[in-house]
Amino acid sequence: MKVAVYIVFAILLASCGNPGVASRPGSPQDVAARYLAENYPGRVALDIDTSDSELATPDAFRVVRGGDGEVRVTSPSAAGLLYGACHLVRMHASGADSADFDAVEVPAYSLRLLNHWDNLDGTVERGYAGRSIWRWDALPDSVSPDIYDYAMRCAAVGINGIVLNNVNASPRVLSAEYLSKVRALADVLRPYGLRTYLSVNFASPAALDSLPTADPLDRDVRRWWDAKVDEVYDSVPDFGGFLVKANSEGQPGPCDYGRSHADGANMLAGALAPHGGIVMWRAFVYSASDADRAKQAYQEFEPLDGDFAPNVILQIKNGPVDFQPREPYSPLFGAMPHTPQMAELQITQEYLGHSNHLAFLAPMWNEFFQYVEPGSLSGIAGVSNVGDNACMTGHPMADANLYAFGRMAWNPRLTPERIADEWTVLHLYGDAAAVPDSVKEGIRRMMLSSHEAVVDYMMPLGLHHIFAFGHHYGPEPWCDVPGSRPDWMPRYYHRADRAGIGFDRTSHGSNAVEQYPDSLRCVFDDIATCPEKFLLWFHHAPWTHRMSSGRTLWDELCFAYQRGVRAVDGFIPVWDAARPWLKDGFYEPVAAKLKVQAKDARWWRDACLLYFSTFSRMPLPEGVEVPEHSLSDYMRVKLPIDNYTCPSDSLLDCYR
Repeated sequence: MKVAVYIVFAILLASCGNPGVASRPGSPQDVAARYLAENYPGRVALDIDTSDSELATPDAFRVVRGGDGEVRVTSPSAAGLLYGACHLVRMHASGADSADFDAVEVPAYSLRLLNHWDNLDGTVERGYAGRSIWRWDALPDSVSPDIYDYAMRCAAVGINGIVLNNVNASPRVLSAEYLSKVRALADVLRPYGLRTYLSVNFASPAALDSLPTADPLDRDVRRWWDAKVDEVYDSVPDFGGFLVKANSEGQPGPCDYGRSHADGANMLAGALAPHGGIVMWRAFVYSASDADRAKQAYQEFEPLDGDFAPNVILQIKNGPVDFQPREPYSPLFGAMPHTPQMAELQITQEYLGHSNHLAFLAPMWNEFFQYVEPGSLSGIAGVSNVGDNACMTGHPMADANLYAFGRMAWNPRLTPERIADEWTVLHLYGDAAAVPDSVKEGIRRMMLSSHEAVVDYMMPLGLHHIFAFGHHYGPEPWCDVPGSRPDWMPRYYHRADRAGIGFDRTSHGSNAVEQYPDSLRCVFDDIATCPEKFLLWFHHAPWTHRMSSGRTLWDELCFAYQRGVRAVDGFIPVWDAARPWLKDGFYEPVAAKLKVQAKDARWWRDACLLYFSTFSRMPLPEGVEVPEHSLSDYMRVKLPIDNYTCPSDSLLDCYR
C-alpha cells in the first residue's frame, strides 16, 4: 500500500505552533500525506510494512532515503506512517540532511494519553486557557474546526489517546445524549491516530438508572456496566476504555461499599475486556490512614499488588502528594511488580503560575525519569493544558510543554535541551536559520532554567503546598481555613516553628522514607546526605543547619527566593533581544506575561520570607532585597481568581 507525494515546501505553523490541516481526511495515512504536502519539499512514499522485524509495535516506523532521492516511510500501521511523516518534517525543519535518514523509531509506550479535565458545562478544572475545546453544547451537529488543529498537534508529537472529560466525572457522560457527542468527537480524532477514552463516575448505575447501589459485587450493577459498555462500543467501536477517580476528594468508589479498589477496577475491567478496553485506575487517594498524607496512597494500594485484572493499569501521579513544583517520585512506582502502572504528569500549570508564568517542564519530567525506570511503566498520561483560547494553551510558551510531554511520552530518554531546540525551531522563530546563535542560546537557557526559577521563588529546598487555598496561584503559608482538612492547609506541610522548618518524614518522624528502596531510604533519611532540593520534604531542619554552601538554612532559603526573582528579571531582556526573530503574535503576549511573572515572583519571595522570619527571628542576609510591603499587607491580599493580569505596578492595587 503506497501513497507517493511530490511537494512544494510551505511551512504552515501558526503563532502558537499550530500545524493546521485544512482537509478532513479519513485515515491517518491521508493526514500523513497532507501534512507532508504542506511541510516537506520532496518526494515521499508511505508504505504499510508488516514484515520489518525492527518495527516491533504498530506505531513504530522507519524513515529511509532511497538512491533515487525518494524518502520512504514504512510502518505496520497507518498511524505509524503518520508519526513517521511528522518525524520527517521535524528532522527537515531542524536542518538534518535527508541523505543521512535511516531512522527506526519505536515508542516507549503503547499508551501516550492526554487527560482533559473538561466538564460537560464547558468549564475546565485547573484549566487556564479558556473553556473546553470540545464545545459540548454544539455537539454532535457541529464540530469546532479547532479540534482538527488540536488533533494534528497531538499527532505531530506521537500522542495516541484522549480522555475527553474530567476525572471528577459527571454520570451524564454515559447517557445516550452524550454518547452521541462522544461519537462525533471520536470520528474527528480517529484519523489522527487518537483513540477516545472517558472518565466515568463510579456511581453511574445509581445516578443514571436509579439502581439502589453501585456495589461492584452486586449482580445488577455488573449487568448494568456490561450493558453500558456494549452501548459505548456501539457508538465508538475503537473506544479505548475508562479512567476512574474513586474514593478520592468526595468521589464515589468501591470503598463506599466495603470493597477494595481492586474489586471496583476489576468489575469495570470485566465489562471492557471482551471489547479490548482497559481501566486506568487513579492512585490519587489520601484518606486519613496515616498522619502523613504523602504515605497514604502507598498504604492503600501496595497491599493490592497482584489483585487487579490484567486490563487494569494503576495511574499514579509523579509525586506522592499533588503535582507540586518539585516532589520526590511516588514510592508506588516499582513497589507493585505484579500490577501494570502508568505515570500521570500535569501539563497544565496548576501549581506553577497557571498560564501567567513561564515554566518549561521537560527538566522536571526528566528528573522524574532519573528515579523511575521508563521501562517499568506501561504508559504515560498528561493532564492537558488545552482550551479554546486563541493560543490554545493560554501562554504561547506553554505550547512547549504540550510538545515536550508528547516527545517524552514517545521517548522518555530525550533530553530537555533537545526538546527545547526542536520546539523553538518548529514553533518559535520565523526563520530559524537566520536567528543569531546568541539569541538561540539565550532563549534556550531561559527555557531550561525556567522551572528551577519557579521552584526557587515559590518553594525551594523541598518546601511544598504553601499555596493560597482554592486557586493554588499565590503564596499563603499562613493559611488556616476553619473546618478544612489539616492536609489542605500549608502549615501541615511547612511546619515552621521556632526550632526550624520542614516535614519530618525520616525514621524518627512519619517514616515515609521507609516506602522507598533501601538505597534511597538511607540517603533521604540522613540530613547529611539528603539532596538539598528535597531537604524540607524529608526533614524538619534547624534554621541554623549548615548547608553545602556554608550558609545557614535560613540564609540559603533567602538566597534561593532571591535567585528565583533575579532569574525571572533576566528573562525579560532575553525575550526583548529575540523580538526581531519571533513569529508574529509571540512577542507581545509573552512580554506582558513575563512582567506579571516578575511581579508575582517578588510577591512570593516577600510574603514567604516575611512569614518564615517570624519563626526564624533571623534577619535577611545581605544581597536579599527588603520586602516592599509588610507581612500584614500581604496577608490581606485576596487574589481575584478570574483576573490575574494587572496594569498596576503595585501588587496591593491588584490583588485585594
